[in-house]
Amino acid sequence: MKINGTNHTNFNPYKQQIQKQTEVKKAIQTKDQIEISSQAKQLQETDKTSEKRAAYVQEIQQAVNSGEYKVNPEKAAQKMLEFWSK
Repeated sequence: MKINGTNHTNFNPYKQQIQKQTEVKKAIQTKDQIEISSQAKQLQETDKTSEKRAAYVQEIQQAVNSGEYKVNPEKAAQKMLEFWSK
């Protein structure tokens, strides 16, 4: 059976699908990027422990390891109440 009519040499019914596939491939190839704001950088720097705090923690750690550290139960209970009441 021969169909006579205009000859469409440039006609490709799958052209739109091919274009969509190439767009998806381009989207997949892009890499994620992250940009940290100056405020976030500043917060990260302030999050670092100071020398005084590190010395205090070391002192408490040595006292706990040697068995000399004593817990004040009233002070601990007061701190717990303050924390849970907020």
